[in-house]
Parts: sequence; structure tokens; C-alpha cells
Amino acid sequence: MKAELGIIGGTGVYDYDFIEEIEIVDIDTPYGKPSDKIKIGNYGGKKIALLPRHGSKHTIPPHMINHRANIWALHKLGVKRIIATAAVGSLKEEFAPGDIVFTTQFIDMGKDVITFYDGPDVKHVSLADPFCPDMNYLFMKSAESLGIKYHDKGAYLRVSGSRFSTRAESHMFRQFADIIGMTAVPESILSREKEICYALIAGVTDYDVWADKPVNAQEVSKVMKQNAEKIEKIIKDVIIRIPFERKCVCSNALELASV
Repeated sequence: MKAELGIIGGTGVYDYDFIEEIEIVDIDTPYGKPSDKIKIGNYGGKKIALLPRHGSKHTIPPHMINHRANIWALHKLGVKRIIATAAVGSLKEEFAPGDIVFTTQFIDMGKDVITFYDGPDVKHVSLADPFCPDMNYLFMKSAESLGIKYHDKGAYLRVSGSRFSTRAESHMFRQFADIIGMTAVPESILSREKEICYALIAGVTDYDVWADKPVNAQEVSKVMKQNAEKIEKIIKDVIIRIPFERKCVCSNALELASV
């Protein structure tokens, strides 16, 4: 069973009813099990692999996600492009709850080091542009055609989780980034190491804690449901637009990665 496109569903975005002829694949990897069994189905003439990042019942917290197993499994299935979704907090007033962000950069404030190359084979992949620019372009075209408000640039600051920020942390983070999350950075690094195009559709759920009212999980869930509808529309439209050939930096990332 093979797939050309992977979708990693973030918090609140797990089910894609438009995917047809679903088959379930249980994969073992050198790094253990992925977050869940992978569903493979059809849409828009493409084979699509669906993987819920936190497990189908949201039982895996951010710091316990086996990112290496997730990306390795999708790569093993033949996936060349990954569309990831995620709920994020806003660090800027203009990135309002309910907005969609197509991230272009990241800052990693996580506490772990994630790579497929622990030695003796050592690689240093370039992440100057860590999210696939070609995929982001398709996201923008889709959002425009659907009339969905979006931000075409956004710096994503990653923290390990599972807790939310302190007020002091949030005010510091605001100086460097636009949105904050817990999972996209390990995924984007590992995807580049496997020469997979990776792009993130981020749904803003809150203003983190630099604003007057601290964020809480209940409010995040409410806005997440609203964002999920927009994200699904974009994904359905993008799948049809994706060409077979890849010409982006992701496709040959390992060529200059050896010392």
C-alpha cells in the first residue's frame, strides 16, 4: 500500500470524510509505533495517508509524540508531500483567533533534539526556508478562491508543551514570532531530512497570555471547531491543485547535507 500525500491532523482536525475507499495500515518503524494506525484512501485522483498526530482519541500529549516514527512511516509509504494542521496561539494582535496562517519560518524553543541522523551517518540539512514554499503558494491560491482570510507569512515559535506559556515568556516570545505551538517544528525538520515537502496550515485559537485574559483549553477547543471547517475546505481544494512534479528545495535537501 502506497500514498503520495500525507495529512497529519492536529488537535481537533482528525476526520476527513471526503477521503474515500479507506484502508488501514499498521506500520512498525525502527523508532517504534507511529501515533496511530494510518488510513489510506483516495481523493482528487491521489492516494492520501491520514495520521492523527495525537492519536485518534487525543491520548498523546505534545512532548510524548513519536515524531520520528510518524515521519518515517509516511516516508515508508511513499509520501512526498505532507500537509499538516495545527492549533496555535497568537503572539500578535493582527493574528486574530479564527485566522488561518501559512507559516514560513520557525524558532525552536523546544528542549529536545530531533533528527534521523544520530551517527555515524551525519547530515546537516538546510532549513533556511523550513516550510515548502510551493505548497504555501498552493495554500494561498486555495484560500483566495474560497474567500478565507489568511496570513501568507508567519513565524512559528515552538515550545515543548504540554503547558501553556507564562506571561513573562509570552511577552518575550512576542519579540521574535507571530504564532506559538508545540509540534510543527519536529515534523518539519524530520520531513526535510527525508526530502518530503512539509507545509503547515495553522489555525489561530487564542491570544496566548500576553493579552488580558489567559488562554484555557476550553476556549481553544471552541475556536478550533470553527477553524476545522476552513482548514478542510482548503485541504480539499489544494489536493486537486497539487502537481505530480516537485521543483522545490525540499526534494533534494540531502544533496548538500553531508560534511
